[in-house]
Amino acid sequence: MKTLGVGLIGTGYMGKCHALAWNAVKAVFGDVARPRLVHLAEIDAQLAAARATEFGFEKATADWRALIADPDVDVVSVTTPNQFHPEMAIAALEAGKHVWCEKPMAPAYADAERMLAAARASGRVAALGYNYIQNPVMRHIRTLLDEGAIGAVNHIRVEMDEDFMADPEAFFYWKSEGTSGYGALDDFAVHPLSLLWYLFGHVEAVIADMTKPYLDRPLQHGGRRAVENHDAASVLVRLSGGISAVLMANRAAWGRKGRITLQIFGSKGSILYDQERMNEFELYQADGRATEQGFRKVLAAPAHRPYDRFIPAPGHGLGFNDLKIIECHELIRAISGEPASIVTFEDGLRIEKSVHAMAESFHQRRWIEIG
Repeated sequence: MKTLGVGLIGTGYMGKCHALAWNAVKAVFGDVARPRLVHLAEIDAQLAAARATEFGFEKATADWRALIADPDVDVVSVTTPNQFHPEMAIAALEAGKHVWCEKPMAPAYADAERMLAAARASGRVAALGYNYIQNPVMRHIRTLLDEGAIGAVNHIRVEMDEDFMADPEAFFYWKSEGTSGYGALDDFAVHPLSLLWYLFGHVEAVIADMTKPYLDRPLQHGGRRAVENHDAASVLVRLSGGISAVLMANRAAWGRKGRITLQIFGSKGSILYDQERMNEFELYQADGRATEQGFRKVLAAPAHRPYDRFIPAPGHGLGFNDLKIIECHELIRAISGEPASIVTFEDGLRIEKSVHAMAESFHQRRWIEIG
């Protein structure tokens, strides 16, 4: 397998996560060539040089276009704020590079469409950073659903909550700008939407409500600025096959740290999952004697592959960054032409379409069908 030359644009939280994945994927899986960390781009040269040293990249630049033009770069990780995704991803694809872009695709649907068009024209792999679908527990939940372990699914409830915007006096920053998107819907709800897509297929219709817990926030140098998007959203959803679902997202939920709860109700049982306890799920099956029926907790174990690539014993647990390593491995498989579980720009655009339909529903106060 060809050694991939990697370029990384952006070195914040997700940039470091990508760097860790590129560094670890060979050691964890063994069946791929070790990537070559070629070029790193940041907002200024000094920061870029420091991060390149920390992350193990050969070159650093303050000009992301120079990174994309580098002939040694085969694949570009785009981990910048949302509004920069389209220009960077399209430029990389037009330069013949594969792209691994963090979610969401873009604040504007037209820009997301342009990203998909560029991916199609390039013939390169274009993947989005939806690492929660890579959890071995989530993979097993899909297997249980495929096997009919809880019968015909009839209702789903999914919630995503964090409290990083719960403090009303937290300073205004880019995530509250209208240019970054709708807020909780595309910053947050795309993750539970990726789980719904992975387990059940795409959304067919929605009706949504959004709210601003706080109308303005303080600026670091004095004064206040109006919050330009919505930090909480509630959505009624109809999925393929007529399955009903409820989706709720809140970036201002005190006490919630990384919560994505998924409740799946079927004709013969239920499945419960919580991302804050990502190494376990609960299964209820309505069979056997009523006196022994009840939810049973299942811990992640080597039998839930690829957990076994990380840890040889059950109950020890994977972490968020481990899911990114799994996603990186799937991306490399896709680039090599092998079957892979990734969210392509094709599927990602449908997730984006669902988000924009939710926003349209909020403004029009009605159900929106998604074609």
